[in-house]
Formats: sequence, structure tokens, C-alpha cells
Amino acid sequence: MSGPAHGHAHAFGDFHAREREGLVVASRRGMLKAGLAGLAGLSLPDLLRLRSTATAEGVRPPGSKAVILLWMAGGPSQIDTWDPKPGRPLENRGPFGTIATALPGVRICEHLPKQAAMLDRFTIIRSVDARHSNHEPNKVFQTANLDAEPRQGPSKDLYPAIGSIVAKHHGANAPGIPPYVAFQTSRTHVAYAGHLGKRFDPFIANQASKLPVVDYVGQETGKTSPAGFFKLPGGMSQERLHSRRALLEDLDALRTRLDHSADVAAMDRYGREAVELLVGRRAQEAFDIEREPQAVRDRYGKHVWHQQALLARRLVEAGAAFVTLDLSYHPASGTWDNHGDNIPPYGGISKGLKPLLPIFDHLVTTLVSDLAERGMLDDVLVIAMGEFGRTPRMGTQGSTDGRDHWNAVMSMCLAGGGLRHGQVIGSTEADGGHIKDRPVTPSDLAATIYRHMGVPLDAYYQDANGRPQFIVADGGRPIEELF
Repeated sequence: MSGPAHGHAHAFGDFHAREREGLVVASRRGMLKAGLAGLAGLSLPDLLRLRSTATAEGVRPPGSKAVILLWMAGGPSQIDTWDPKPGRPLENRGPFGTIATALPGVRICEHLPKQAAMLDRFTIIRSVDARHSNHEPNKVFQTANLDAEPRQGPSKDLYPAIGSIVAKHHGANAPGIPPYVAFQTSRTHVAYAGHLGKRFDPFIANQASKLPVVDYVGQETGKTSPAGFFKLPGGMSQERLHSRRALLEDLDALRTRLDHSADVAAMDRYGREAVELLVGRRAQEAFDIEREPQAVRDRYGKHVWHQQALLARRLVEAGAAFVTLDLSYHPASGTWDNHGDNIPPYGGISKGLKPLLPIFDHLVTTLVSDLAERGMLDDVLVIAMGEFGRTPRMGTQGSTDGRDHWNAVMSMCLAGGGLRHGQVIGSTEADGGHIKDRPVTPSDLAATIYRHMGVPLDAYYQDANGRPQFIVADGGRPIEELF
């Protein structure tokens, strides 16, 4: 796994700051270039791509509410995780046994023993309606919009992520921290801001974190990601950057006289926030996993997903409001896409899914326990899910133990957020292939998150055509059993 490439467009691309056009006061473009690229010196690609909006509205929101989304890219099997079907024929129930849990009468997969022992701190939802969801790109459940399927149209990927909505309406819980952060294996796995604008895109944590680099099946390569975001270029000290930031601010009044456009104002804000994140200590310390006591680091473990979970806790503790962990090794359709042992690199249920479950089991229980011990669990909502379930019958695509995509139903789990847990919501038919009762939609999930975060459920944004789009669509309502 590696961090994202830095060759994509950024908010300043239209100004072509590296081209020579001459510098005269009469040219607004020339003056802006002088202020933004030359005199101010804010030409670092990473710096200019910053999406920090923690203080965009100038008001620090009350409380420290946050969300950590454990995104199981590829679509984990509901039958082989949280909705087992013991007693069914092997091709339906799969190769795994079941285990009793802390909830009387509730059983889950035998390879999730730690979660089973503390299931009273979790809610399992077995009746999630995923009929409109697809993967690579993954959009529907991360945006809660049934039309957010990029494969069906070029503009479908413009529906904003739930994390971006939270960034806009809630903001960060502390200045100097980006509100929406994502550990991203692939750009197709994570939803961005779309119609809301680039300022509400996720800050990609890979570029700021030292993490093990793994191959497509999760084996460590012996390398560590460089965490280059906080490294200033040669000859540039923090003192010089602070000085240039002050010079940039001195140019604000002149820019205002030159151009009153919102783009100019936005660039001023991007520049200030970029410098603050780059030279401020709060974000830099939050991303520095080596500042964590060794005992805590050992408790989480050395696996890349475990270290990301620890960093997620550090980030929400520092003030981030929404953190997404892309739990995948592979940048295509995702590590949980277990079509069959004869279909590399994902494998099937026995060789593909089985090794993932203990890793996830340790991750989710360690994270929830750590948040609880730190007094943070009532503020931080932890959600684990993928984009759909898997077929109730194994043996797809010529395999003997694979399961294909199945969007009729999926399972997910939640913990924390001060919600009412220790329950199972909904159920499926005997073979686990269809919802039996209490369907939960993507919009219901979004409404639940927004209520937790204090985001108005009737809020809306304008799309590129100026039409209002409500953030909770399709009749979505908060999941009442949780409140």
C-alpha cells in the first residue's frame, strides 16, 4: 500500500502559476501570481492541496463529536461475519462455525471471538438495504445518495461524502486539524466533496503518516511511507514560512481591490489553512504515531490497519470530526471482495476472508475499548461496513468457496456515540439472502450520523445546476432503536 500520487489537479490549477506572464500591477493574474506563488512562496503541491476547514466559519462547534468509519472495501460476507446461518447446507452456511456472544441468544462468526465477548457494546444491523450500491467506485453508502453510482453517469460522483457534509456543517472540533480525514488505499474507495467544493474534500492521511507499506495481499514490504507532508523543502524553515504567511496576509487588502470573486477569497483561506496545518504543532503531533506510548502501540499491534486505527483515535482526540479507514490492501475492488480461492488476489471464504477476520476483530475491539477507557466513546461513533453483502450460495465464477456481489442485503456494526447498543436490529430470511424485517437504508444511516454530529437533517446544498439537494434523501430517518 502506498500513499496517493500528487499529480492530480488542485484548487490553483487555473492560475498556471509556473508560467511566465510578466508582473505588472495592471494584471490581476500577475499580481495574484506574485502574491500566491512568488512572494508568498506557497507553491508546495501538498500545501496547496490542503482541504483543512476547521475554522472556515470562525466558530468552534461545541463538544467533541466524531465518527470513525471502518470501510471494508469489497463487501464482506454477511453470512460469514455477523449473520451466520448454522444448520443450513454447507454451500449456504459456509465453512465457519459460530460462537456465543455477550448478548444472550446471539451468535456470530467463530473468527470474531473478541467482538463476541463484548458484543454488549455493539449494535449489529442485519437488514441493511444495499440494492442500489456498487463498488469501485464506492459511493452510495459513503454519500447516502442512491443516485451516487458513477458507473451510471459521469456526474454521479459529484454527490458529497457524508464526511464532507460533516466538515461543512460541523467542522473540526479544534483549530489546526482537518475535519474530514481519510486513510486511502485507492481514490475509488473513498467519497469526496463533489458539489460542495474541494475545500471539503478529505485530507488524505497517507501523505502525513509513517505506516508500513504492504503489497496487494497485505504482506509487509519492509518499507515505510515517507510522511512527506510535514517536511519543508530545502532552504525553507518554519520561521520563513511564517514570515511569508504574514506577507500573504498583507496582500489581502490589495487582492480584494483587484478582484472581489469568491475564488480569490477561497485561495486566501486555503493558503492560511495550509500554512497553519503545515507548521502548526497540533496536526503534526496527531499524525506522529511515535508520540504514542509504546505500551499503547503494542496493544494495537503492528499491522497497518491497526496502526491506522490508533492514528484515527489520535486524530479524533486532537479534533478531527470524521475519519475514514480504507481497510483494503488492493487499490481495485477491495480486499473483502472474496469471489473464490481460484480468483487471486482476494481469495474466497476460507483463504481470503478467514485471515482478515482476526485482524478486524482485534482492530475494532481494541479501538472501542481504548475510546471507552479514555472517556471518548460517548462522543465517537464507530461504524464498520462495506458496500454490499455476498451471495447466500457459495461457488460463484467456477470457485467452490467464493461468494459473488449481493446487494439485496448486508450486515454492519456500530459502537459508541452515546447511542443505545447491545442489540441486533433487523433480520434476514433463512438463507441470509434477503431482508426479512426492519430494512435500514443508506439515508437512514446518514440521518443517524447527522443527528449524532448535530447536523440539521433538513440541510441541503446546491448542485452544479443550482438545484437544491437535501443531505438526507429518500425518506431517510435516524435509526430509532439507537436513540
